[in-house]
Amino acid sequence: MSLVKLEVIRVLDDNGHPVADLPDVSNQDLVRLYEGMLNVRLVDERLLKFQRQGRIGFYLTATGEEATHIGPTFALRPSDWIYPCYREIGAAFFRGYPLRTFLCQLFGNEEDPVRGRQMPVHHTSKALNYVSISSPVGTQIPQAVGIAMGAKRMGKDDISMVYFGDGATSTGAFHVGCNMAAVDKAPVVFLCRNNGWAISTPRQVQTRTPTLAQKAIAYGMPGVLVDGNDILALVAVTRQAASRARQGLGPTLIEARTYRIGAHSTSDDPTAYRDPSEPKRWTGHDPLDKFQKFLKIQGLWSDEQEQAFRFAFDKTFSETLAEVEKIPALPPRHTMFEDVFCKVPWQLAEQAEELEREVARHGSKSGHV
Repeated sequence: MSLVKLEVIRVLDDNGHPVADLPDVSNQDLVRLYEGMLNVRLVDERLLKFQRQGRIGFYLTATGEEATHIGPTFALRPSDWIYPCYREIGAAFFRGYPLRTFLCQLFGNEEDPVRGRQMPVHHTSKALNYVSISSPVGTQIPQAVGIAMGAKRMGKDDISMVYFGDGATSTGAFHVGCNMAAVDKAPVVFLCRNNGWAISTPRQVQTRTPTLAQKAIAYGMPGVLVDGNDILALVAVTRQAASRARQGLGPTLIEARTYRIGAHSTSDDPTAYRDPSEPKRWTGHDPLDKFQKFLKIQGLWSDEQEQAFRFAFDKTFSETLAEVEKIPALPPRHTMFEDVFCKVPWQLAEQAEELEREVARHGSKSGHV
């Protein structure tokens, strides 16, 4: 039995030297790509410490996977839809998601856009076409296909891009989404962020195929295997997939091969199932180190710029955090009723009035839930 094995697409080697044609990206944007990745790394470092200090309840880091956030997002239009998995907050930041809003969601406070009713790191932004993260594995895949089909029927050339991990390829949602998208020629980019682990399940026990990208063949769509730590390779393959989708040629499955250096989440202990020496083997493949070397070779980045960026980040983060920590910790009670329907129906209005009468009878320290 012969199995298809795809070659990994790369633009840069681990020392930052080009090994293929560079995609068309201006010098200004090359710097912006690096700053986008560095911003994610610094945010993660801060928030992981916060969780360990008990200041937030839960967090997910993306250390080692930052290129998969920034490169594909850069390759899209602002009007395109992004359906994230757990770790793609960098995609939202790159589109302009405010740090203040990000922190409010983690605290679940009065200014949290989802009113504290989703667990931390479940961000969403209608203005940025960045759809809410879903905890159940793979459920975002058919959702992304649906909105792509809708755009097609409305005559728009917008596309959707959906992130998911290697574990999601073992779900029915992956099969349904890929099959439906291929049959309909839906303008969607499937981006599998293969970091080697579906929480504690290694990739090799999930499938016999040498790559996940080759699963696209069964659905009748192109499959692409790319170095997920090479941001320029990610820009190139995502641009190609997006162009194909806008031309009405249908979906593409991209497998971005990267690595999860840290734990799945702050609730996870990878030492219980993973060889502690395994992450060390990826130290030479860090996407930030690789791209920083490239920028320095091109004369576009320096140690002084690095230091200045980090200093500015620390200042902005500290000032924003100080503001956010002054915001009331819980959303107002009335939002329980107002955030259910566009217009509050009479039944919920009655319930809201009854709740306020009960609070008046028994007393309350605040107007919050």
